Amino acid sequence: MSRIGNKVIVLPAGVEITNNDNVVTVKGPKGELTREFSKDIEIRVEGTEVTLHRPNDSKEMKTIHGTTRALLNNMVVGVSEGFKKVLEMRGVGYRAQLQGNKLVLAVGKSHPDEVEAPEGITFELPNPTTIAISGISKEVVGQTAAYVRSLRSPEPYKGKGIRYVGEYVRLKEGKTGK
Repeated sequence: MSRIGNKVIVLPAGVEITNNDNVVTVKGPKGELTREFSKDIEIRVEGTEVTLHRPNDSKEMKTIHGTTRALLNNMVVGVSEGFKKVLEMRGVGYRAQLQGNKLVLAVGKSHPDEVEAPEGITFELPNPTTIAISGISKEVVGQTAAYVRSLRSPEPYKGKGIRYVGEYVRLKEGKTGK
């Protein structure tokens, strides 16, 4: 029994769902998302509730059932509230700047790294060492944050680099010299 797949998705006020042969479009105050789901899963929209049903209890159907429900719920949350990931930079001289919709990072290389904002993503800089990435698609926000972090991921000796806020980096001891 898929516990996640059997949960009912409750639509917040202002969110509409349309389903055309399992091509689901979710419209809300922040925007619109469209995604195609497996034809095996039946998606029923009844008033302000969305339920998903699978044809049988095979292992493949159970996994698709739970995944489809999670993706659909993320679409509903995205168009109503949006998603946000916050990164922090640690290191001497590490800083970020915005040039239009382009993020320019100085992270200890001989040249600045430039990151173009994908469609639907906005960069915010509360201060020069903090980057907030927000958008309506959880997938794109996570991929963009992971890409920015990969430009200078935290190193294990001093902890310098770009990390998620609240991320713990375990530091190594280093050489003792004996």
